[in-house]
Amino acid sequence: MDTSATAALPCHDVVVVGAGPVGAALALALADADLDVVVQDARPPGESLRGDRSLALSHGARLILERLGVWAALVRIPGAVTPIVAIDVSQAGGFGSTTLAAAEVGLPALGYVVGYRALQQAMDLALAHAGIAVRHGVSVTAVRSAATHATLTGTGAPEAVQARLAVVADGTGTGVEGLVRDRHDYGQVALVANVWPAAPHRGRAFERFTDDGPVALLPQGDHCALVWTATPERGQELLALGEMEFLSALRAHFGTRAGTFTRVADRRSFPLALEFARNPVAGRAVALGNAAQTLHPVAGQGFNVGLRDAFELAQVVLDTPREALGDAAMLQRYVRGRRRDRYGGVAFTHGLVAVFGSGLAAARWPRGLALTLLDVLPPAKRAFTRAMLFGLH
Repeated sequence: MDTSATAALPCHDVVVVGAGPVGAALALALADADLDVVVQDARPPGESLRGDRSLALSHGARLILERLGVWAALVRIPGAVTPIVAIDVSQAGGFGSTTLAAAEVGLPALGYVVGYRALQQAMDLALAHAGIAVRHGVSVTAVRSAATHATLTGTGAPEAVQARLAVVADGTGTGVEGLVRDRHDYGQVALVANVWPAAPHRGRAFERFTDDGPVALLPQGDHCALVWTATPERGQELLALGEMEFLSALRAHFGTRAGTFTRVADRRSFPLALEFARNPVAGRAVALGNAAQTLHPVAGQGFNVGLRDAFELAQVVLDTPREALGDAAMLQRYVRGRRRDRYGGVAFTHGLVAVFGSGLAAARWPRGLALTLLDVLPPAKRAFTRAMLFGLH
């Protein structure tokens, strides 16, 4: 890199890498500040780099999206939002179950299921309405920090970009110099699909723990989004089955607690791993969302933790003088403020997999006891529900 050339570049206050939902949330939270904010995104305008998938938004996520002006745009998209009014939690092959209900905590819904593309569309509309320009087609491949600024380089841009603070929300964080992410491979895949129930789902979600791992059914429109944990070999077998054979396999594995299903579509799978940056900061760069932590999909916490990353970083930025943006003291305030929630998200999801995903028959009794106690102890149920809705603070 030509250091003399980069030294002559203008230095922005904040550069956000990635205009997906997490990066866009940060940019929107900073929209009214007197800051020079640049947003770069690898995708072409109006397109998505990801295939459509179902996201479970907690009630806390809805509150953030309302404050950012995104929720109103999202609910105007036909069929984009499906409320979750109750969650049925059980285990296969053993006793014990509990139901988490929105009415028990005085809310209209525990959460909402939305499609990724619909959420991205609403985010793009909110960015445009706020007058936030996005530099599309720019893929940042390296983020390097110096004493006073970070330099971002990549493809699709005529020159490097400098900023007091670089925020990486590209889903991977691989280009950030000095960012270290621990990885735990679960040795499993998540098979996702859309399945149509024989009877209306009425906004009820299901989380069922089996010897092979958790299986989730989320209400979405007139169907349910399925997330089925399996070994890679079993995942390939399930993908290869005909439609009726697959539905029979689902019934045999899940049971009839959610009724029966008449159709399946859009089957695919992806490997499951926990990736976690214990320190999401490297120099003057900070990683958000999946770039900082990629969680197991059990309990649907990943996106919600990432959205809280963005919103809380914005509050730290807004409370920091311009000349101190990106310095060590500012970034450590963010790290300290997010530590409990980030580590809690990892412990919550990884712990559920470890405790409830065991294939040992001896584990069924303590799992059943845990579910029974959760069901009969209202304070414990409220604490568990609150952690799902708002995270740990």
